[in-house]
Amino acid sequence: MFQKMLENVRGKCPLIHNITNYVTVNDCANIVLACGASPIMSDDQSEVEEITTICGGLNINIGTLNQRSIEGMFRAGAKANALGHVVLLDPVGAGASALRTNTAVELMEKIKFTVIRGNISEIKTLALGSGTTKGVDADVADAVTDANLDSAVKFVKDFAAKSGAIVAVTGAIDIVADGERAFCIRNGHPMMSAVTGTGCQLSALTAAFCAANPDKPLEAAAAAVCAMGLAGEIAHARLTPLDGNATYRNYIIDAIYHMTPAQLEEGAKYEVR
Repeated sequence: MFQKMLENVRGKCPLIHNITNYVTVNDCANIVLACGASPIMSDDQSEVEEITTICGGLNINIGTLNQRSIEGMFRAGAKANALGHVVLLDPVGAGASALRTNTAVELMEKIKFTVIRGNISEIKTLALGSGTTKGVDADVADAVTDANLDSAVKFVKDFAAKSGAIVAVTGAIDIVADGERAFCIRNGHPMMSAVTGTGCQLSALTAAFCAANPDKPLEAAAAAVCAMGLAGEIAHARLTPLDGNATYRNYIIDAIYHMTPAQLEEGAKYEVR
């Protein structure tokens, strides 16, 4: 199943409009290119509607908000909705400040999102209207574990049903769900948390997968999460004792670039609940 998702990305090469943060913008562009899609970055309100018109998907990431980019997000989102495009929200750091939380909530109110992807603390903030995060990282108290997986799956399904979006919660155990089915994914490596922007890269990757597979958004989002986690495993296996997180970041992108559809199918570790 996931094999076909990656084949479609490489076959269709969708153009993805990214309104993302300036910390990870280059890595987001490169991961989109590595998977076989094509990125374009634009957040100025004077052009975002034109840019998103020529694209197949829109990735909105609130990691470094300012008033100019916020207006661009609303304009691009409305245009993408009008065109029936895939739209993804990455609520980076929701719960860390009123600006981030309020912007994310308002975006959800005014834009129909295909996918909402974040860590468990960010998603809880959106679901409950308030929350706590460790900056842009998940609060340890919110972590999804085997002990609380059943309740976490129910929470994600309920929020997906309420929001009308596929919800992807990423962490040690990833959960990707709509209101009825949840993929519980166990790909990845703990060192991925030492690389700034792996979540941002995943959001861009997910937008590409969903744009290439618009009729199967749940499976496409799950495939993207598996691909990113598998890339983390492959990249870690390449590291030498002298390598660190900078090398690891590059190896993750390389792993996506070289990943075959068959490799993704074989390496994906998940169960459906």
